[in-house]
Amino acid sequence: MQACTYLIVFLSIPLAGAAGQEPDSLPPGVTSQMLRNGQLLYEGPGLCTSCHGKGGNGIPNAGSDLTDTTWVHSDGSFEGILAQIQVGVPAEHSSTGTRMPERGASRVTPNQLKAIAAYVWSLSRGAQ
Repeated sequence: MQACTYLIVFLSIPLAGAAGQEPDSLPPGVTSQMLRNGQLLYEGPGLCTSCHGKGGNGIPNAGSDLTDTTWVHSDGSFEGILAQIQVGVPAEHSSTGTRMPERGASRVTPNQLKAIAAYVWSLSRGAQ
């Protein structure tokens, strides 16, 4: 009888990354710790605040707002944001007219860059 109880409990546990994943749940491979680290990197060595502001609301003529649901150079997915940060944005394609250098001109590691992208992803979802 006890085995059935455990089976029922086990079957009721949702599987991470399942097809029915909630739209604002963390992307595969992203953890809550990455979001926390990403915020620290965003506000520090990632150099993101100089153009996008501390809260990601953007700075006129510098960097666009990262807190809304409008994505100018990405589809807004974690992978899309990561790719965009890696390659940057030329001034002629920038919505503010200001160039975003590759990796934001920072010297963060690839794993740190992923954490920053995770944090930026969370900004438009209220998940931070």
